[in-house]
Amino acid sequence: MSQIPKRYLKFKEDYSDVATAYESMGSAVHNAGPLDEKTRALIKLAVSTGARLEGAVHSHVRKAVSAGASKEEMHQVALLALPTIGFPSMMAALTWIDDIIEGD
Repeated sequence: MSQIPKRYLKFKEDYSDVATAYESMGSAVHNAGPLDEKTRALIKLAVSTGARLEGAVHSHVRKAVSAGASKEEMHQVALLALPTIGFPSMMAALTWIDDIIEGD
């Protein structure tokens, strides 16, 4: 479930300084407050859902699973977005979550 997309590996190879800076920023924001890893992963899943970023949803599902989140918790993230982003967007998010959960 923790497979890194080939495109990101190519990005790291081609732009190692940028990738290092990006990863450092990610670590810094994750360590900037008291939220635990699972909570952070679910929040990032929610943000990706709201932005309708399929690749980011896939990535954050993998991270949420690694942090101990259940399928039901991730589905609730999508359901909670329904009043804000609408039914079609929520359904897309459920599909993207299941792409990873059921695809592995």
